[in-house]
Amino acid sequence: MSLDATRLTAVISPLRRALLSAARAQEGLPDIPDAQVEIIRALPRGTVASPSELAVRLGLGRSTVSNLLAAMERSGLVTRRTRSEDRRQVDVEASPEALGYFGRFDAAASSIVTAAAASLSAHDIDALAAAVPALERLRDLLVDRQLEGGEESPRPTPRKEAE
Repeated sequence: MSLDATRLTAVISPLRRALLSAARAQEGLPDIPDAQVEIIRALPRGTVASPSELAVRLGLGRSTVSNLLAAMERSGLVTRRTRSEDRRQVDVEASPEALGYFGRFDAAASSIVTAAAASLSAHDIDALAAAVPALERLRDLLVDRQLEGGEESPRPTPRKEAE
């Protein structure tokens, strides 16, 4: 069997949009732009990262990330703090409100997929389960390719916030 890349790409985007829309509607969540969603996903609970680290990890320009962070801070989705040891450096953290949105979204999306999958055949469910690791590897390869030629490490590990 060979991969039909055109068919795969034609399925991924509408699938993602349908899931986003259904989860937002079910939970009454705000419509957060995709680029902002990616920044919040890059800042799991308890981590901080610099705007430069976020730019590298997400394959975005530093000025783009700076503009996104300014808008997100105004919306209460992130906090930015200067580092005590170097006032020229800034750490970014997802706000409790943003993390709450994502917790609710992830729970709703999981519930929606589980309910929809209940209508599929056992063969289809097995195929989806087997496809997830391959899709994760494909995602990682695409991200790494996007970041090639950038920083030394394509996925910098954000610093844990000091407790």
